[in-house]
Amino acid sequence: MAEEQYGGRGQSGNAWLSEPGKNLTFSILLKPSFLSPAQQFAVNVVICVAIYEALYPLLGDELTIKWPNDIYVGDRKLGGVLIENILQGNAWKESIVGIGINVNQEVFHGIKNACSIKELLHHEYILTDLLCDLCRSIEKRYFQLKQQGIADLNVIYKKALYGLNRIRKFNLDGVVVEGKIIDVAENGQLMVDFNGHSVRFDFKEIEFVF
Repeated sequence: MAEEQYGGRGQSGNAWLSEPGKNLTFSILLKPSFLSPAQQFAVNVVICVAIYEALYPLLGDELTIKWPNDIYVGDRKLGGVLIENILQGNAWKESIVGIGINVNQEVFHGIKNACSIKELLHHEYILTDLLCDLCRSIEKRYFQLKQQGIADLNVIYKKALYGLNRIRKFNLDGVVVEGKIIDVAENGQLMVDFNGHSVRFDFKEIEFVF
């Protein structure tokens, strides 16, 4: 866990900015050798579901998982996950899971849709208490993946998915279009319906428009 970050990174090479001592910024080392490299998205599902379940008692039904790995409250970003997988030949050696959750920060310079738990609930929270809750939840769901597989976790991930079955705007190569998220494939591709025509997208191929 870092009390202050100097080079925090988000998805697609974006910077992750965090006010010193205000938020949770931590990493977890996993060794998911029981999975094949083709199942890399399973770790993403586990981590996002675990964070969602740990924070749901605080934030309720407005809390969602925005594909592929952001944590949202309404249309505002509360946190994010960045996973770096290290492969060795055909085997999966380890995963470094970086997690950032906005907890007590109230001012976000230059970031339009960021939010924090304190800003939403008007109450300051002890970072180490929240960290323990998150780690317990991650441990529980990670061992579920190891012992029972991904099926039930996929159900929770999709049920919590931001924008599921709602018409909304997306940016495709600079063109704004309207579509409806209908599913997430096991390999992590986002499935969007455009007037009855379903299209799958990899990371970076589609962007939400707010």
